[in-house]
Amino acid sequence: MIPSVNNPGSRTIGLLNYLYATSQYEDHTDPHLVASFDGMSPDPGRDPNATLQDLAQLLDQPVMALAEHARPAKHVWHTSVRADPADRTLSDEEWGEIARRIVAATGIDPGGGQSGCRWAAVRHADDHIHIVATLVTEDGHRPDDYRSGTRAQAEARLIEKELGLRQVAPGDGTAAQRPTSAERHKAERQGRERTAREELRETVRRAVAGASSEEEFFEQLAAAGLLIRQRAAPSGDLLGYKVALPDDLNRDGEPVFYPGARLAPDLSLPRIRERWSGKAQDDPTPRQEDVVRTGPGGAAAARRRTASAAWQAVLVVEHGDDALAAAYIAATGEVLDALAKTSAAHTRRELREAAWAFERASRSHVRAVRGHDRALRQATRDLVHSGPALGRGEDGATTAMAIDMLFFLITATIHWHARKGHAQQAEAARRAAEHLRTAYEAAAAQPLGLLYQRGRSLSRSLRQRQTAVLREALPELAERILAEPGWYALAATLTDAESAGHDPAALLTEAVGQRELDSAASVSDVLVWRLRRAADLPADTTTTVPDDNGTGPDTRPAQARRGSHSRRQGLQTL
Repeated sequence: MIPSVNNPGSRTIGLLNYLYATSQYEDHTDPHLVASFDGMSPDPGRDPNATLQDLAQLLDQPVMALAEHARPAKHVWHTSVRADPADRTLSDEEWGEIARRIVAATGIDPGGGQSGCRWAAVRHADDHIHIVATLVTEDGHRPDDYRSGTRAQAEARLIEKELGLRQVAPGDGTAAQRPTSAERHKAERQGRERTAREELRETVRRAVAGASSEEEFFEQLAAAGLLIRQRAAPSGDLLGYKVALPDDLNRDGEPVFYPGARLAPDLSLPRIRERWSGKAQDDPTPRQEDVVRTGPGGAAAARRRTASAAWQAVLVVEHGDDALAAAYIAATGEVLDALAKTSAAHTRRELREAAWAFERASRSHVRAVRGHDRALRQATRDLVHSGPALGRGEDGATTAMAIDMLFFLITATIHWHARKGHAQQAEAARRAAEHLRTAYEAAAAQPLGLLYQRGRSLSRSLRQRQTAVLREALPELAERILAEPGWYALAATLTDAESAGHDPAALLTEAVGQRELDSAASVSDVLVWRLRRAADLPADTTTTVPDDNGTGPDTRPAQARRGSHSRRQGLQTL
């Protein structure tokens, strides 16, 4: 059950018009009162003689009783309380009791002989109610509604337990501000998938990903088509910024601007600057194992560097101190944003959903010490500046490799948040992992299918040799791997590694020893990508076929390979 307290409004009648409207909103059915401050308020939904104006005037009486100069400009308090989709349908009586508990807990109508505000709870759908109140008590004072949103959440957790409803993970105040009901309905009217606030948050996060300076950040915002206003001190120093969608207008036809801090706590300009000002304490020179021989540019090379950075980051999140782990987790969110922004169409949606879900997991009360996360931030920058990736060939295969490594990094993030008691962040990371798994299946199908066919075509003696290597190196996992369809792809990879001069058994031992495999749906698939990354083998094997003896990759010129391929095709048709 999720209560969502909105910013105070100024027109009681305007809010009631929305709550009782049915023709404009498909989900508004049978609007009616389920509770009110006196239990006798007029209900325009059930009483044909009652009007919305009657109810508004009744709620506004304590406000209007004050001298005009003493009336609060924003006097309308509003919260929605929504049940989880998996919950049973609650009765009007149950919703009424929930409303009474929420207004008491928030200080709107505390009870116990204390003066309270006037309020009414309207139900216009099976799964939620709206509570509207006016912020002047019966004796003419302001209610004690400080941190009413937090207090409503705490009461909701108790209600869930008592009514046997799904228990929502408690928050810690680091979540991004939820869109208001007015913003949600405005998005519905405009046919938007997400509210303007949510679209802006995603766009700003993507602009931050890969940027290394304020100038580059604002260039990315402008390139994304956002309207930008900067706030400067008299000295000319930049203090902040706010953004708007060009087509999101208020009733006066003006763009609706949102400051970065209202989009998410880590999108204020000072917090963004922290990402650029952190000084890495380690040697900035890339290590030899992180240098990919496929060249410095291109989407495939960027994805391989991302896979390497993610691989190293898992160890930090698992064993580093909290501030360092928090920095790597925050940087992981940037990597996901960049990967979603630059990936091919068949993986883009799931990667976008993964990045959207992980946004909540990237923040907690553990303050990140930026700078040590240089490798992940550089990977993000590489992804952004390498441009869009194709969904095939080396681009597509290295996308699968990067997603696979990121899956294990996010799994480590789930465990880290769970150990810290960060329930909402752990749940968000789990959702991100599910989207990543789906994206991986789409990205890996073609390259793993090719490897599978190559493994099936290896000579019997060569497959037996790779089976012996597997049993020697991984005796506890060997039978499980041999039973997986992906074993053939792994056998082909072991053959490629051996032909490239590596010891397959040593590679296997290292790949298994450094990271867990319990969360892997297919151990052989995971080992394929770990080995191909560690041995610097091509991720895509379209042009990498066994030679005529079936012992390894064919390194002959393309013309010779085409000749061999034609001969094999001829033999297959005989």
